[in-house]
Amino acid sequence: MKIVFFGTPDFAVPTLEKLLENKDFHVMSVVTQPDKRRERGNKLTPSPVKVFATDHHIPVWQPERVKKDVETLTQLKQIEADIFVVIAYGQILSKKILDMPKLGCINVHGSILPQYRGAAPIQWSIYNGEKETGITTMLMDKGMDTGDMLLKATIPIQLLDNAQVLAEKLAITGADLLIETLYKLERQEVTPIPQDHTAATYASLIQKPDYNLDWGQSAIQLHNQIRGFYPNCTATFRNQALKITATVPLEDAYIHELPEPLPEKIHKIPNLSTISGQPGEVVNITKGLGAIVQTGVGLLLLREVQLTGKRPQSGWDFVNGTRLTVGEVMGNG
Repeated sequence: MKIVFFGTPDFAVPTLEKLLENKDFHVMSVVTQPDKRRERGNKLTPSPVKVFATDHHIPVWQPERVKKDVETLTQLKQIEADIFVVIAYGQILSKKILDMPKLGCINVHGSILPQYRGAAPIQWSIYNGEKETGITTMLMDKGMDTGDMLLKATIPIQLLDNAQVLAEKLAITGADLLIETLYKLERQEVTPIPQDHTAATYASLIQKPDYNLDWGQSAIQLHNQIRGFYPNCTATFRNQALKITATVPLEDAYIHELPEPLPEKIHKIPNLSTISGQPGEVVNITKGLGAIVQTGVGLLLLREVQLTGKRPQSGWDFVNGTRLTVGEVMGNG
């Protein structure tokens, strides 16, 4: 089966790797986003997919706008691929491109469609407190994740999973599901199923205001925001920005979901059920764990933070390094 692979971030790499491992599939070329300038040093940096493809001697095409690039369109047509595989490529494909491969364009999407169509399904599923998510393979059409579905696979979302961890899990799941999908398509063992558009939800691009923390929210809401939009959620501390990158909600309803030895350590905190303060106030400091902050509803343990210009550090190192005291109040982001 001749394949052209469209993808850009780390999330797409395991699927490309899986295709190369399988003798039944031939990746003819890779299409990825142009190299981007990164903040540190402002150097042009290739996408993870380009790095992997180059290391494995696969031709790489990087059009600025794929549907307008005459050279790339000509190459795509001339290659006469059986299938285009698309994973987090980052550009919209025109109908002209979608119609090129013999068996169509297959997208590997990071949600259980029709839920969480759009650019950031993994992040918003965590933010909304979902207990499970998964991968859907689908035949692409001109809409935004609206094509007929092929196969699905689900995985649980653990209480401490952040967007990076969950993406790594889903990337492996997606690679396996894509291989299964291709085989079943070839053998005509899968029937495309139209989506129920009335049940669809949309996972929009994350905007800067989404990173701002509001201590008036509940502990679980803040926890889900911090891990969903990892590692960028921000509060203020002593008049400077403080990124909060890992937390634990200390309500009884969630403690049993935590991995050991966290539950044991939390149960040893004296008078935890009677501690209270104003939203944002540090109401307890626990040795070896860190600061506990009052929220609008419930308490939140700060497990990992990052001061401006510093590396991420554990909540306990933050306490020691700043000489944090009970009664100090953190501001909203």
